[in-house]
Amino acid sequence: MTSPRQEWSRAKRIVIKIGSALLVDKATGRLKSTWLNSLADDISTLHNAGKDVVVVSSGSIALGRKIIGLPPGPLELEQSQAAASVGQISLAHAYQDVFRQRGLTTAQVLLTLGDTEERRRYLNARRTIDTLLAHRTVTVVNENDTVATAEIRYGDNDRLSARVASMISADCLVLLSDIDGLYTAPPNKDPNAQRLDEVVEITPEIEAMAGSEGSELSRGGMVTKIEAAKIARAAGINMVIASGHILHPLSTLDSGGPCTWFLATSDPVAARKRWIAGQLEPAGSVFVDDGAEKALGGGKSLLPAGVRRIDGKFDRGDAVVIRRLDGTELGRGLVAYANDDAQRIMGKKSGEIAGILGHKGRSELIHRDDMALNRVRTK
Repeated sequence: MTSPRQEWSRAKRIVIKIGSALLVDKATGRLKSTWLNSLADDISTLHNAGKDVVVVSSGSIALGRKIIGLPPGPLELEQSQAAASVGQISLAHAYQDVFRQRGLTTAQVLLTLGDTEERRRYLNARRTIDTLLAHRTVTVVNENDTVATAEIRYGDNDRLSARVASMISADCLVLLSDIDGLYTAPPNKDPNAQRLDEVVEITPEIEAMAGSEGSELSRGGMVTKIEAAKIARAAGINMVIASGHILHPLSTLDSGGPCTWFLATSDPVAARKRWIAGQLEPAGSVFVDDGAEKALGGGKSLLPAGVRRIDGKFDRGDAVVIRRLDGTELGRGLVAYANDDAQRIMGKKSGEIAGILGHKGRSELIHRDDMALNRVRTK
């Protein structure tokens, strides 16, 4: 047996994307219970090894359309939303049942495109999932098909899973597919097609290898998987395409089975720091005293007590510049409070926040995970 790749064995936080065609039998419209149980066994093994697992799952529309008797073929938006409303209940119960049988708690999170792109909603979703994982749940995410319209939806869960992986700083994204990786040509049409073991750069040649067709139940083709790989790699996340048309599909990664790895050039933390430092337009500045600067240099978060001045108009989740009192830039970060509230708690101890604002907010003005520093005193 071949040893697993380090991109898999060392991953601590894993996102697994599952398509409708893997979960739902096309002929009957029912869940493939045997396959789902084998997947749950794999996820239980990962969970028991101390890893965080998030599942991005399709299937609600495919389940719901059979239940309410919608005809085969493309659906109108309102039909898809109705099917999702019915199918989502069945899907959630199915996941709850299979994981409960293995002693695991299941959580459900429904997202739309805006939840992963608008910063305040992004931070809300990120903190919710972080909290769920801290409480050792297996978190199941799906696009909120019941409310998303054509203008505000992904339409495929490949890209959604990559956005979720980026949001929660995952180490590895697994796309379980109807094919065991990226081939140089469609293997069902070209007998000389070769599967690529790994991709270190997404070139025009790599993009040209992707096909655009998905199945009737699955809206994503190889094109969307390449797009997902771009998102994941930019966030410092390794991505793998592996076959889902086998039992225990994740176990094949343990044994070094056939798949295609898309390798990131940096880790998720470094990629996130780069994003904060260079790709977000700051909306204001916070000026800190010497004590706060030293704390930041020691790897601490920025607490309100160390802030002496605030400039600009910003909302929660916006990027701000962290400065010394003389104006020197120390770094940048995503602020946890809007400027009005930040002004009110500036210079105060974290224990006083609830009394000042009337609600319990975060202890930190800028958490260390949401911060990219440059010149900071450590002594």
